[in-house]
Amino acid sequence: MNLLQVIELTKSYGEKLLFEKIDFSIDQGQKIAFIAKNGSGKTSLLNIITGKDIPDEGKVVKHKDLTISYLEQDPYLDPTKTISEVIYDSDNQFIQLIKSYQDQIILAQENDTPENLDKLQELVEKMDKANAWTFESQIKEILTKFKITNLTQIVDTLSGGQKKKIALAKALISDSNLLILDEPTNHLDVDMIKWLEEYLSKQKLAILLVSHDRYFLDTVCNDIYELEQDNIYKYHGNYKYFLEKRAERIQNQLTEVERAQNLLRRETEWIRRMPKARTTKSKSRIDNYYKLKNSASRKVEDDATPEFKVEMSRVGKKILEIKDISKKYDDINIVENFTYTFMRGEHIGIIGTNGIGKSTLLNMIIGKEYPDKGEIIRGSTISFGYYSQEGLKADPKKRVIDIVKDKTSAVKYGDGTIGVTQFLAYFNFDRNTQYNYFENLSGGEKRRLFLIMTLLDNPNFLILDEPTNDLDIYTINVLEEFLLQYKGCVLIVSHDRFFMDTLSDHVFAFEGEGKIKDYPGNYSQYEQWKNEKESLAKKTIRKEKKEKFAQEKQTPKPSNKPTYKERREFEKIENTIALLEEEKSSLLEKMNSVTNPTELTEISTHYQEITKELEEKEERWLELSEKME
Repeated sequence: MNLLQVIELTKSYGEKLLFEKIDFSIDQGQKIAFIAKNGSGKTSLLNIITGKDIPDEGKVVKHKDLTISYLEQDPYLDPTKTISEVIYDSDNQFIQLIKSYQDQIILAQENDTPENLDKLQELVEKMDKANAWTFESQIKEILTKFKITNLTQIVDTLSGGQKKKIALAKALISDSNLLILDEPTNHLDVDMIKWLEEYLSKQKLAILLVSHDRYFLDTVCNDIYELEQDNIYKYHGNYKYFLEKRAERIQNQLTEVERAQNLLRRETEWIRRMPKARTTKSKSRIDNYYKLKNSASRKVEDDATPEFKVEMSRVGKKILEIKDISKKYDDINIVENFTYTFMRGEHIGIIGTNGIGKSTLLNMIIGKEYPDKGEIIRGSTISFGYYSQEGLKADPKKRVIDIVKDKTSAVKYGDGTIGVTQFLAYFNFDRNTQYNYFENLSGGEKRRLFLIMTLLDNPNFLILDEPTNDLDIYTINVLEEFLLQYKGCVLIVSHDRFFMDTLSDHVFAFEGEGKIKDYPGNYSQYEQWKNEKESLAKKTIRKEKKEKFAQEKQTPKPSNKPTYKERREFEKIENTIALLEEEKSSLLEKMNSVTNPTELTEISTHYQEITKELEEKEERWLELSEKME
């Protein structure tokens, strides 16, 4: 079923044309990755599709049953509301019913009057009738995976990353048939991204997705729509397929332009020699000449990435030495007894869950924060370049080129220098964007400018904290090429697994409680090693347990035979297990019928205790049964 059609859509801002007469459609179940350079109109197109903006020309035709859920790149959440109020603010009947049920539970707990309990029982029956329990379970799973636990927290007290997670959770639970996500992996750690990959892959709804995470795109999407030079190019396949076919398309276009240019040279010579008297045939040839001229002058986006040789400050023998540092916040260990000596040209990835202390380590390295104990010794020639999550602080009324010129009039490049205009062009800032005001830049363009300003200091030690957030894939490719040739030290904090795999020689893994371990290889190699280690540990435990039981069974020692006391215990434990199973079953029935919140809590707690006791008795029964044979 076709859900949506974009027909001859055109949009421009001032003199800048974003796209012209583009056409595409979205069908039920289709999962589309939308790829384009920053500032080329991705967000504008999404806003037009969702009705937040209007096109200059063209239209969007929607199926009558279409419902859209939209995660914006910078979502607005009412700062005065609680997380719960934001999450459950929806016209969806299931969400409204679940919200009413949860509100009534709280009300009944505060005041367990007969009226409140009757209302709660009524809502339980409605939940049963609507089969809403599965939907409620799905909501709880989503909130849990994003670590959204305190639903009474006020939005105004949250960080930007927490707000993005709440907006993403709200989009996922909206029960729409078209999900539009603008950079959903920003602010998510790797475990969350992996869960989101699996979740979206299983969904039958249509998805239109903007993301710079190439592994994520490759896993989730089955179609790629590329917006380039005002046109839409469509590729039926995943990200790897897109790369292959895009290269073919560019090569074909280059060949076509070259052929048109060769033909144009011949036609130009004919035009010059053409007699004044024009026949109908010659007029037709003249018309074709001008069409040919347009084809020959058409710009083709070449895939070649420019080579960067920006000069790096000289670095001495001593770079950076971390000696047994520790750092705490209240009673929480952030870093504990960490020691490392940096070598020339190292590229190190830093991995760990959000809030575990990665940024704290970076801030201690540059001297913005200090360890509670230990010391950090910096070489006298070290020049840091810190690309932080905070972004670039610049005068919103200044033009891009003036912001850069305030720092330098020329950029040291290899053995010489290049102008600011040329350097900006390397990072995909065309002339119009260079003369645009900072406040008018897209989020990705601001991040790209921040990257340029960081490199202009010619640092010999780069620290990149989530550098790929809000950058387009093309700029990330440029950055990767630059860093692969960069001779200085690089510390990278990123949840972009492809980026980390490409650039990391080894990784610092934050494993919790202040422990940081150094592992050889890139992120995927570390992840594989970690999984294999965990799997091996489990197999070893099982093997040791089997060997122990086998040894106890085969060794003819009196001590391995069951004692009288153990025989009596074995006889009794079978009866105990039977009684516990009956009690567990009885408690489960009560939980399904009781509506009083206080009583429900008491029964649930008892149920957990019985379950734990039953597991312990069953394990003891297994141990004793080995002796009875």
